[in-house]
Formats: sequence, structure tokens, C-alpha cells
Amino acid sequence: LNIIMACKVVVVGAVAGGASCAARLRRLNEHARIVLFERGPDPSFANCGMPYHIGKEIEDRSKLSVATPASLKAKLNLDVRVRSEVTSIDTAAKTVAVTDLASARTYVEPYDELVLSLGAKPFLPPIPGIGREGNLALRNLEDMDRIISWISGGADGQGAAKTAVVAGGGFIGIEMAEQLSKLGIETTIVEALPQLLGPFDPEVASMLQQKIEGSGVRVELNAPIKAFEPRASGGRGSDVLLGGAGEGTRIAADVVILGLGVRPDTDIAKAAGVELGARGGIVVDDKMRTSVPHVWAVGDAVEVKNPFTGGNWMVALAGPANRQGRLCADNIAMGNNVEAAGRRNRGTYGTSAVHCFGLTAAGTGLNERGLQAAGIVYGVVHAHPMAHASYYPGAMPLALKLLFRMDGGVVLGAQAVGADGADKAIDIISTAVQAGMTVSDLADLELCYSPQVGSAKAPVNMAGMMAQNVLDGLVETVQWSELPAIAADSAMLLLDVRSAKEVAEAPYPNALNIPIEQLRERMAELPRDGTTIVAACASGQRGYYAVRILKQSGFDKVKNLDGAIKTLSASPMAASLMNIAKAV
Repeated sequence: LNIIMACKVVVVGAVAGGASCAARLRRLNEHARIVLFERGPDPSFANCGMPYHIGKEIEDRSKLSVATPASLKAKLNLDVRVRSEVTSIDTAAKTVAVTDLASARTYVEPYDELVLSLGAKPFLPPIPGIGREGNLALRNLEDMDRIISWISGGADGQGAAKTAVVAGGGFIGIEMAEQLSKLGIETTIVEALPQLLGPFDPEVASMLQQKIEGSGVRVELNAPIKAFEPRASGGRGSDVLLGGAGEGTRIAADVVILGLGVRPDTDIAKAAGVELGARGGIVVDDKMRTSVPHVWAVGDAVEVKNPFTGGNWMVALAGPANRQGRLCADNIAMGNNVEAAGRRNRGTYGTSAVHCFGLTAAGTGLNERGLQAAGIVYGVVHAHPMAHASYYPGAMPLALKLLFRMDGGVVLGAQAVGADGADKAIDIISTAVQAGMTVSDLADLELCYSPQVGSAKAPVNMAGMMAQNVLDGLVETVQWSELPAIAADSAMLLLDVRSAKEVAEAPYPNALNIPIEQLRERMAELPRDGTTIVAACASGQRGYYAVRILKQSGFDKVKNLDGAIKTLSASPMAASLMNIAKAV
């Protein structure tokens, strides 16, 4: 390797991107001087584990400390300076101004190459009272300690928290709501949007919401917070006043967790003339170089390529930040080396997961809103297999949604929810997305199988086969969100092909029930006047069988309700949609 030897690299910000960049640089170049500045006291910590220490699932706080200044010095000979804030950058002189927060001493540090790992800071909108005592955000271990102290009663002895409001229904909000609830704290999630988990589509997010509510956590949607006010009853915390669908609601909270999203912490980069994108993130090329020579950037503060649209987007995830740090180090150390020239950031695909009350929700790629905004013509299938062979004890249901291009079947993304197998399915599909694979490739994937861990036809295979059927014209599907339009445009018959026992337990209102086993003998009961027949069952499989039977028997306008009652009942419009079908 053509390693550039004489080099001083200053890294601003540690944790995921900065620390991984510094560590990789040292492994590549034993002789470089590497200085790592971190504003807080911890240069490398497991921020994703913080909610679980608050909830006492991770009891030992030290487990969250991945590395210390001393360990980084001993193992990697890094000059790590914690509680040191870089306040400005002089790109012409190639120096940074530093304030030692412990002593208030200021000084200037020169660099040959500068890496900005500035991270993201909690978004705090101008809501009246948002700065009240007991309204707490979670960014670092110090924030975590403040939350633990507050909910335990603090030093003033006013008692432990009994009620909590989590403002925001994203990943951190959901994780914190679970952990507070497990501590016995009566918890409410307040979300301004119509659903939890914005990266997921609503019918998928609703599956997790049902589990959250069933576990005792209250959820308020379409409810922007209007104000935080002093407790009407006195005491610590705030009364949270809601607007929108929650207009007039006042929730008493001993503690408020502010999980309203994050924004890139890029003030010093902007002041130094580094180009920022439309979202306020640092613009980088595929080698992590900024617009300023010798200045690089990684992590949550950068805008990366959106591989689906060709534009930029921001994805604040630990995995991409770590890989960006490593890539940045390679390009700093190897320069224009031929091998290094091939190491480029291909963008970020948004592969993520959240675990809550025994369910995992995972996703990759664009959701339907993103695909629509990009003008991409796409198809959808919903599968509801078991995570492993159904005959083997302990098999758990898995809900899997696959998104793909209608012109060629290239896989665009997927989402899954289940107690088992969601992360496995999404990891496989994420790999397929990044490799440019099609739904036919998914159908043909050879995956490991044993009854305890999988099925001969794995969930990913099944979703690929279902998408193949759509692309091959073997079946037309109706999505839960399309039912109102179909009912308004023409006569529609909902044909329920489940057994009489299933119908009695969970009926489709106004549906005609003909069990799939009787369909061939009872076709005369179906209209041939142009009525759209939508076949429906529990998960979509028998509905597909019905479509194939009817299409080959002269019925032209026949469609399958994709995902059937399992998807429909999880949708946010479940109650109204179940009554759309017209009587025969």
C-alpha cells in the first residue's frame, strides 16, 4: 500500500465516525500524529445502549464505555483530548481553535488533514416551556445520568417519577417509552404525525403501535405539543398541552423525554465556509471529502448519496457512521493509491431496526412515501409467513412488506415486524438492494434451513415469489389504502374465501363467504356483470388461489387483497376499511 507517512490528522468529534476514523488511521500509519478532540468526557461510548441502562436492562454503566482516553493512548497511541471544544476552523492557516472546558484555556492546533465528526444534536423546536426543568433530551452519557437522577427523585428528595411523556415517536422515543414503562412509570408517547416510526409505512408502524399500547403505554398521534406548563397540581415536571387531534388534552408528566428528532451539529463547519446541503448537513463526495481541501467529514452531520434517487439525504445511524470513518481514514492514508481509489461511499440505504416489548421492527430502502416523492413506479406485496417451520414448536408470525420496481423487478426496500426473524429478513433484503438484485433473485436465493431457524421456503423467498406473480400478470392486487377508491369507482364485491369458523371469529363485514375449497362448485353465486371481485382471506395466500381459479374460469375483474385481514387490521384505517365492501 502507498501509505502517506508524514501527516498530522486532527479529528473533531469521536464516538462512532470520528473514533473509527482515528483507529483505522493508526492501523494504517504508525507514524502519523493523530489528535482526537471530544467535547464531552467520553471519546467512545455505546449511545444506542443508553435507554437500556436507564431501564436497568444494562445494569453496569461501564459496559457503555467502549474506550477511554487512556485505553486509546495505550492501544493506538492516539492523543485524545476530552472536554475540549473546537470553536472555529481556519482553513487557510489549517488550524482549529480549541477551548479546554475544564480550565477555560484556549489554544490553536494545526493540522495537515482535518476530519469533522460533528454528529447531530437534539431538535428543540420553539415550544413554550420546552426548557423547563425535567424536560430532558438524550445524546450522551451525561444526559443519561441526568435522566436517571431525575426519574429516581434527584437530590431534592421530591420522589421518583410516576408519570412520563415521551415527546416524539421515533426510534429513541419508542425505546425510552418501553424502558420507562418497565420501570413502572405511567408513560405516554406524543407524536405530531399520524403514525409512529416515520421511516416505516403506516400499516407496518401500526403493528408495533398495537404492541406498545397493548403493553400499557398510551399513544397520542396527530397531537403536536402546544406548550409545557407548570404542574397544575404542583410538584416536579410539567403539564404537557396537546394540539391537533389532542386539542384540549393536558397530560401531567413528572419527566418529559424530548425525542423530537435531531439536526446536524454543523455550526463550525458553516462558519469555516464548508458547503452545507439543503438539510443543513455537510456535503461530501464519495471519498468523504468536503468542499474545502484537506477537510473531511463523516457521521450524522453529513449528507450522503441517496442511492434510489441520486440526490442526497441524511441518515443518522451508527453503522454507516462507522464505515464512513473507516473509508475516510483509508482515503487520507492512501491518497491516490490505485487500491484506495476503488473505495468509495456508495451512499446509505437506511437499514435499521428497533426492538420494543418483544417485537422487532426493521426496514431498509425507501418507504412508499419516498418512492412516490421520487416518481418511481413500484409494486408492493405483503407476506405473513412464520419465522421458521410452522410445525416446529415456537414458530412466531412475521409480517414482511416488499417494495420493488414494476419495470424489471429491482428490489427497492422492505419492512418487517415480528418477535423472530424480522432482522434476518431485512438484512438479506438489504444485501439484495445494495447488489441491485430483483424479486426473481429473491425467489431463487439459497438460504440456510433447519426447522428451528427457518423454512424450506424462507420468508424472503416467499415475498420474492409473490412479487414475481404480480410482475408476471398472474395476479392483480389491491392494497389496503386502495379500497376506498375501488369502492367509489365501481361496484365491488369482497369475496371471503376463509372457512366458516374463521369468518365467525373475525368477519369481513358485508363480504360474501365462499370457502376456497367450495369455490369451483359455487361460481354461479358470483356476478359476471363487470363487478370487481376482491378476494380476501387471512394473509393473502388463499385469496391468490381464488384469483387464479376465477381468472381461468372467465372472470376478468378479479383482484387479491394483498396481505388480507392481517395487513388490513393493522392499518390505521382498519375500522372504516372493514365496512367499505358493499353487499352483494
